[in-house]
Amino acid sequence: MHYRRLGKAGVKVSEIGLGTWLTYGKTVEKEKAKECFKAAFELGVNFFDTADIYANGESEKVVGEIIQDFNRNDLFLGTKVYFPMSKSPNNKGLSRKHIMESCENSLKRLQTDYIDLYQCHRYDSETELEEVISAMDDLVKQGKILYWGVSQWSAVQICDSVHISKYMNKTKPSSNQPVYNMLNRSLEVDVMNVCDRDGLGIVIWSPLAEGVLTGKYSNGVIPIDSRAGNDQSNTFIKHRLTAEKLAKVDKINVIAKELSITMSQLALAWCLRRKEISSAIIGASRPEQVIENVKASGFKIPQLAFDRIERILNNAPIDQYSDY
Repeated sequence: MHYRRLGKAGVKVSEIGLGTWLTYGKTVEKEKAKECFKAAFELGVNFFDTADIYANGESEKVVGEIIQDFNRNDLFLGTKVYFPMSKSPNNKGLSRKHIMESCENSLKRLQTDYIDLYQCHRYDSETELEEVISAMDDLVKQGKILYWGVSQWSAVQICDSVHISKYMNKTKPSSNQPVYNMLNRSLEVDVMNVCDRDGLGIVIWSPLAEGVLTGKYSNGVIPIDSRAGNDQSNTFIKHRLTAEKLAKVDKINVIAKELSITMSQLALAWCLRRKEISSAIIGASRPEQVIENVKASGFKIPQLAFDRIERILNNAPIDQYSDY
């Protein structure tokens, strides 16, 4: 396993992280989740990511039980705050009240004294950034969190948070967690550059496009036991299962076989080619998936193969002002 700094922060995270979205506390049995966690840890993964909203707190509870069997100092644990946890008008968003109370609740569910990375799950247009930054800074000073970050924030929102933090002499965000994969490269438009410039580490989610980039949907066939074959998940990834995208994946899978790696490993290595990215968060319902995916760490795609992939994808973001 290879490790990278979380932006300009001194801490290092594994290039492959393990996430719990749509799995722990919901679709994956506790013992199987524990097996995945153990497999990841034994292979060098130190970054484990969850959120209070995942299975409405149940995911954090499962993670909390699992980590009791590990040395807490060996783990870099991330969770998030923003989405409503009840019908109460104040039990959502990024108000100081919700941040402070949600942090306490997450600490209890996780059965830990501190959270390594506390992330704003989305941007809250109803709360001033000064209030968000002040609350996060207080949590850092109290020792309840070590770093704070954001997720799915725009370039302008990230830029504002950094500069306001400096103006207020408060702890600035250390990371951003956006979606990024071969089929969704919007991160490259401006957010990636802003994060790199302002020192935020990027920990990407959905690097395998909810399984589409694993090659499991080859020739448009949807396995019954796949996420797309699950009725609850069908509508979520339906827009990814287009004939055009699946055809691209099938062509790239040929390149993966030529390189003697799996489609999943190639898709992860493609993401990690960018120095701006600190870690790619994978999901897993079986230990075998973890074992396969961590092998992407450190793999360098040959230039000729990369050029072929780019021609197949043909989706790199374009600077709209380049023609002027």
